[in-house]
Amino acid sequence: MTCRRVVSMSLSDILREIQDELVKKDQAHQDVQTAMRKATRLSKQAIFMVHKDKLSEAKNTLAEAEKIFAKLDQLSLSYPDLSHTGSVDAALQEYTEAQVLLALVDKGCFIGFRDVNVRMTSYVLGLADVVGELRRRVLDLLRKGNVKEAEMCLEFMETIYAELTNVDEVHFLIPGLRRKCDTARHVVEATRSDVTGEVRRGALESSIRELKNTIEAKRKE
Repeated sequence: MTCRRVVSMSLSDILREIQDELVKKDQAHQDVQTAMRKATRLSKQAIFMVHKDKLSEAKNTLAEAEKIFAKLDQLSLSYPDLSHTGSVDAALQEYTEAQVLLALVDKGCFIGFRDVNVRMTSYVLGLADVVGELRRRVLDLLRKGNVKEAEMCLEFMETIYAELTNVDEVHFLIPGLRRKCDTARHVVEATRSDVTGEVRRGALESSIRELKNTIEAKRKE
């Protein structure tokens, strides 16, 4: 049996071409890792800004992160598997967490995965992490004496946990979600206890003030 001459390239040329392509892909992989670290850092910064009520700055910071993900989409046209690495998933989850938290604080409503422009799995896992950030905000609000807004944040926390636990099949389809929900349950319970304690304390102080005012009023009669 004779080998038909299909191409004019030598084996050396073929292997050199493969090597060059692999080097390019490896460089692209390194570029993606660097970009995702930056995107993650920007998302964390945005979360910090939300807690400081610097919402405009948070939006601008997330806009920078969005540009990084847009470049990833372009790069994925040549190397599709690069968009499914662990660093990309982590960055998208952090980005989702920041965007959802910002929407809740700024507009008082939830936004979907299409609004954030991320994969559904990244959205769900990022959403679960919002519970922890909301607890942080609740504690800050309680320290400032803003119980009403703290109660609103607690409601958001309870909604996230309840809705995530209502979709049983999602827990089997998204690795890591069940663990996040277990953590969220403990966080919600602890936060509910904190808010309830503060509400009761406020009610007690109000009753004491009313009693004091009543006693003083009677003394003046």
